[in-house]
Amino acid sequence: MAKWTFKMDMYKHLADTRAQLFEEAKKIPKSIGFPEELLGKVGLTGTVSENHGLLRKEISKAIEAGARTPMSNATLDWEVRRLVKSYYGDAYDAVAAATCEALLYVSFDVLAAPPITGRGDNYRARYIAPYERHAHHQASYGRPFPPKYKDLYADRGCTAGELGQSGKRLSNLETVLVPLVGAKYDCHGINYHPCTMMLGVDARKSADVIAKEAKRHEAYLSGFSSIGYTLPGYGHKETDSNGVPLLQKSIAQLAKDYNVPYIVDNAAALPFNCTDIRELGCDLMLFSMDKSSGAPTSGLAIGTEEIIVPLARSLGVHGHRFGNPLSHGKAAYVGVDPGKEALLGLIATLKVLLEKGDDYKQTADTWYDIVVDEFSQLDSGLREGLVISKDHNSCGVEVNYENTWADGKMGIPIFSIEDMYAGTSLLQTGMRKMGIIPCISYDANIRMSPGLGTVDENGKLMEEPTRYIVRALVRFVDLLCRHAGVLE
Repeated sequence: MAKWTFKMDMYKHLADTRAQLFEEAKKIPKSIGFPEELLGKVGLTGTVSENHGLLRKEISKAIEAGARTPMSNATLDWEVRRLVKSYYGDAYDAVAAATCEALLYVSFDVLAAPPITGRGDNYRARYIAPYERHAHHQASYGRPFPPKYKDLYADRGCTAGELGQSGKRLSNLETVLVPLVGAKYDCHGINYHPCTMMLGVDARKSADVIAKEAKRHEAYLSGFSSIGYTLPGYGHKETDSNGVPLLQKSIAQLAKDYNVPYIVDNAAALPFNCTDIRELGCDLMLFSMDKSSGAPTSGLAIGTEEIIVPLARSLGVHGHRFGNPLSHGKAAYVGVDPGKEALLGLIATLKVLLEKGDDYKQTADTWYDIVVDEFSQLDSGLREGLVISKDHNSCGVEVNYENTWADGKMGIPIFSIEDMYAGTSLLQTGMRKMGIIPCISYDANIRMSPGLGTVDENGKLMEEPTRYIVRALVRFVDLLCRHAGVLE
């Protein structure tokens, strides 16, 4: 077995021999009795843009029933608001758009970027974001500061087009990226790149560092932002008695102190089942409703009324100028209109979440039990380094394997986000070669959730196909480690 002096040697070996790895991986489904008719039709998540979760039957019926019924979209906007208020109270409000990513753009433009009208020279603004996993979403709407981060995610994550000319960064806005205390940013992967490994984050010390950065940039400060996931692999193992991450609560308090918004990107989460916005204290929480919730493609923003009003105005759903409280018309961001069918499905999904939220929690619980059971078959030396967590926030399960690299040893190969975008994340590509739609897997973290052939038309988890695909994943991890020289 090869003994690598440097980890980059291991990744070069994997790059040079991946064709052989994939040929062996193709044999795994048959070896475990994976039903051939399921290959290519099941997956480990429905929370990525490439593969959305499937609609529940009752949601499909609601869309079909309303699709040929004359009605004003404005009345549907109103119903979304009523459903959200029925849970969070009258101090909170909601607005929908075509996607969560669209709402991120609108939110940063409306709430964090400087105004583009009025006399005099424009000023610059900065918002603060932890240097964390998925930062290419919520931390990429401003030009990165300090400058050493200007190449971060520059290839694909946020600066689309040649040299980033078609990117989503807003005018006169900067993002201050703050590394977290206890996190690791070691380079890994075939597309060798810093990885955000958050398992060791110290919430209190990290909050102090963010507070110092806020003081440093207070003359320009226009907001804070972070991912909303609550899992240990996202740096949130430290929570209060209600399960609210301490780091997120600290950022919310800082936002209040500076009178600027705190925007939380909770894309894969479930409204009502997720971290309670009232307990967290943030101003705005954004959801991708076509992921774990099982709605049609749509985004939902939930926040305080003060914050939702300007978003709704920019989306053309805040009433007409002549005083009608109902509106669904032209405005700055009419291009991200969700459309009638999306609103019908969104409303049906919110009703399901309100009435049957415990069903989603039970699904996460059962999925977790299957993952723990199947990963118990992994080599004990690797298994000891796993941290497996369930997540009611997004109805999913996380397998974090940072600790397989503890004490200077080489563990399960880690692939970077640039690997994910370049197609060189062997965990994801290996799953495709086996006929399984892959989950999100980079930076030593695997996030699984139902939605693609693992739940029936009523949203109930189908344990047999779920177990098959998790078992196949475990077998591939074992094969990958042996191929990399990590295991004998």
